[in-house]
Amino acid sequence: MSEMVKLERSGKVGVLVVDNPPVNALGQAVRQGLLDRLAEAEADPEIAIVVILGAGRTFMAGADIREFGKPPMPPALGDVVDRIEASRKPVVAAIHGTAFGGGLEVAMGCDYRVAIASAKVGLPEVTLGILPGAGGTQRLPRLAGVEAAIDMMTTGAPKSAREALELGILDEVVEGADIRGVGVAFAERVLAEGRQRRRTGDLDERLQEARRDPGMIEKARQVVEKRSRNLVSPLLIVDAVEAALSLPLREGLKKERALFVRALETPQRRGLVHAFFAQREAAKVAGLSPDARPRDVGEVAVIGAGTMGGGIAMCFANVGIPVTLLESEQSALDRGVATIRRNYESTVKKGRLQSADMDKRMGLIRPTLSYDDLAQADLVIEAIFESMEAKKDVFGRLDKVAKPGAILATNTSTLDVNEIASATTRPQDVAGMHFFSPANVMKLLENVRASQTAPDVQATIMEVGKRIGKVPVMVGVCYGFVGNRMLHRRTREAIDLVEEGASPEAVDAVLTDFGFPMGQFAMSDLAGIDVGWRIRQERRKAGDPDAQAPNWLDRLAEQGRFGQKTGGGVYAYEPGDRTPRPDPAVAKLIEDWRREKNVAPRIVEEQEILERCLYAMVNEGAKILDEGIAARPGDIDTIWINGYGFPAYRGGPMFWADEVGLPIIVEALEKYAAKLDRPHLQPSPLLRRLASEGKGFASLTAPS
Repeated sequence: MSEMVKLERSGKVGVLVVDNPPVNALGQAVRQGLLDRLAEAEADPEIAIVVILGAGRTFMAGADIREFGKPPMPPALGDVVDRIEASRKPVVAAIHGTAFGGGLEVAMGCDYRVAIASAKVGLPEVTLGILPGAGGTQRLPRLAGVEAAIDMMTTGAPKSAREALELGILDEVVEGADIRGVGVAFAERVLAEGRQRRRTGDLDERLQEARRDPGMIEKARQVVEKRSRNLVSPLLIVDAVEAALSLPLREGLKKERALFVRALETPQRRGLVHAFFAQREAAKVAGLSPDARPRDVGEVAVIGAGTMGGGIAMCFANVGIPVTLLESEQSALDRGVATIRRNYESTVKKGRLQSADMDKRMGLIRPTLSYDDLAQADLVIEAIFESMEAKKDVFGRLDKVAKPGAILATNTSTLDVNEIASATTRPQDVAGMHFFSPANVMKLLENVRASQTAPDVQATIMEVGKRIGKVPVMVGVCYGFVGNRMLHRRTREAIDLVEEGASPEAVDAVLTDFGFPMGQFAMSDLAGIDVGWRIRQERRKAGDPDAQAPNWLDRLAEQGRFGQKTGGGVYAYEPGDRTPRPDPAVAKLIEDWRREKNVAPRIVEEQEILERCLYAMVNEGAKILDEGIAARPGDIDTIWINGYGFPAYRGGPMFWADEVGLPIIVEALEKYAAKLDRPHLQPSPLLRRLASEGKGFASLTAPS
């Protein structure tokens, strides 16, 4: 008897309680337990109706990740759902917490579904490169309608209980927290009112609605194809829903299963599953003792009310943490607060935030011009411009006013956190918290531990990152850390490729075809060409041997073409339109540059663009791993997926490199290094070693 599913009784109601903490995942023992306990309930003459619910904080959250990659063990979840639907007695799903993936499929196998108001439901399988495989593609259209079902499954977005009620997925939503009481009361009402069985698989009304619009599926397919560029599983989901319209349930379920197996066999599924597990692993700081407990953070201060500082302040206000926002001048402070308000007002206009919530969040942000007002902050984040001198001045002043035990963090994207910490008498309390712009939107938080950063400080900045909804990853100190260090390698190759004969739009097209949301030069225009230009200038002044020589992109910056903010950069932009357009003036500038440098332009093939831009990144990633700046290849993948738009279905740059094959990458880098006289393209020692041993980055393990 499986102890993970228990049969309890409340009058004529049999209650099946799934108890598999922490999220009641549908592992083999739970699946078998559901079958066994349902059979017992059917055999009990005192039980007239059955309720299925979850113990603890949730209903059922889907598959058991401990079974990922292992041979399937019977019973299959689809068979369990079919058995629930075929039960001789009515079955009610009582939902609290979440009913995601297989959890919602179990619920849809029941006759009725009741939920408490705080519950959420969803079928997020598409985010792992697969599709619902236990009847979800066949039953959801019968409840919610074809259009809503396709949208829900191809985006993976969850629905609140109220939204699910409106769609027809749920039958009732009630306030309260006693899910057992809610489920039993609903079941007793079903009996008292003499309601008929209502097997989801027998429902046809919503399908008939769709059949009256013969072009609906094709229109949906076009929408999904445009929205899910390069992805396989969203289109397979549309195919499965089409089967629900055209085939009987049993045949539709067989079609769904065949499509599910097809999705399992795609490289995209491997990439997305890797990305999922890599992000979970990145939350664990390598080498950090479990005894390191986070410090309490109840009040935060942010220095700098510009784009980054304002966005960071919003991150904390959004979760109810008071923020003191410091600027050096009243006008800059006023502009920063006004920008924050406009951002919130925009969200209100879009219906994603209530006015009262906006006012509450604005009330949590306290603007000031005085460092003395930072004295009670538990965490202070500096977010001024990238200047070591200026940052050290800020930290010196903070050292005098911040209370003992306060964490002093810098938002620097490239500078040495150890040197910044040296401006204080408390280097153990100093760390990097590198937010990505716009900070209130982007998910990545690149946390940086300096040589003396205390273990509890490391634990705190990781915990704080989770609290504010970020994906925190811990890295070490080096120029550019992980993300920007690798990006600078790609930037260098992109600039050189254009100098050699490629056009900026050709370079960008290769990267967007690969799956990036925008190309190198469109991204430079968005971020501001002057940012990279000034960084390159600083590196040259400092005598950095790895600094790139002056280039054609620098010349654009010298002319004041900084990108979108000046109306033109590598591309031209129309007023109010951010669509990049090739600019003849830029093409002439590039031609003039080549002439000055005696460069005879050549035809640059797309494959060379792809290899030089991405293999250079992989090579730098290998150096980062060798130096211990990143603990795991998956940490690099998580950073690039969440901060730089690397397509998640490719798993991240290091996973993708393993898929390509490291010997292939080594051979290509050696070829380009020799042919173009580019020593910096020589494969790193780690990359060479792994390739020669027939291993991949996946063979590396993080230090304990």
